[in-house]
Amino acid sequence: MTRRQALKSIVFIVLFLYILMTVTYIIRTNGDVKDRFTGFYAERDNTVDVVMIGSSPVYPYYATPMMWGEYGIAAYPISSNLQRPVAATYLVEEVRKTQQPELFVFEMRMYTANETDLTNNMAYTRGVTDNLKYSWNRIKTINAMVEERGERYTYYFDIFKYHSNWKTMVLPEQMACFRYEKPDGQKGYVMTDEVGPCEAVDTSGITKKEPMPEFQEECLYSLLDYLKENGLQALFILSPTVMEEEKQMMYNYMEEIISGYGYEFLNLNGYYDEIGLDFASDFSDYGGHTNALGAEKCTRFLGEYLAGKYGIPDRRGQAGYESWDAAYRQWQTELAEAKKTIARRIEEGDFAVVGEEN
Repeated sequence: MTRRQALKSIVFIVLFLYILMTVTYIIRTNGDVKDRFTGFYAERDNTVDVVMIGSSPVYPYYATPMMWGEYGIAAYPISSNLQRPVAATYLVEEVRKTQQPELFVFEMRMYTANETDLTNNMAYTRGVTDNLKYSWNRIKTINAMVEERGERYTYYFDIFKYHSNWKTMVLPEQMACFRYEKPDGQKGYVMTDEVGPCEAVDTSGITKKEPMPEFQEECLYSLLDYLKENGLQALFILSPTVMEEEKQMMYNYMEEIISGYGYEFLNLNGYYDEIGLDFASDFSDYGGHTNALGAEKCTRFLGEYLAGKYGIPDRRGQAGYESWDAAYRQWQTELAEAKKTIARRIEEGDFAVVGEEN
């Protein structure tokens, strides 16, 4: 083969891979998880000060537009449904490509889960891997999350899964994802006006410790080692939920590990009164996730906590954050409507029908 032929072959391969990557980005199934990740990639470099990583409690509990509008904190969730803890370290690496956050916040609910329960549905893996840009870090993430080597190629080239979505390429919102960067007007937050009343369970008196699942413990140690080695500031939290005695003992066990590394574990289930949480009105699905009312309260508590204890800068009024101001205005309008709907649902007993999500 001549040098000219070799050059043509290289150009062809590069163009083919670029087109393949672009088409894949466009036809990946749309939805709030895709919007959240493309929204993060669309944020200007080095403008996000708090990144929140974890499963589905993250994005409905903490209204990032409110955190901006009332505390000046530019926070963004990197969250997917039933997000497996093994993904956390790789997500931190992904974040650090474009952002240098003052603080990483990790939601710990999934660290009590048995790994076999999380690997029996590929959606819990693809929620992460299929929403990352093509990169070496994405390959590492797939290798860590997909045990069967023979299955990995369908994750490396996820167009195998999404090829039947080709008709969606003509949709403007899909075409906008050609670089996997599309601004999210609510900065990753998802508001809900559903109501699922429940009762609080007080586990504050439980001090015993119960080991967490072995694989999740390995993931936690790996994450803590990475954070320490790279000098990163982090906070580990547990969002309000209907507590269980066995899980409280696991959280006590986690807290001891986390404290041993010099990090803080903040269990918001010990602050119901301070948050002002009402289990009869503030949850969308009977204790699993908050609705707009609960999110407002949880966001206020966490926003004040981060601003006070971690000194996260207030960037309101700085150039380059106009989209955050717009997100706050939109959130205010949508919150007012959601409150009306929630009040009506409670009055009429129009309560949610829910499925599995954590």
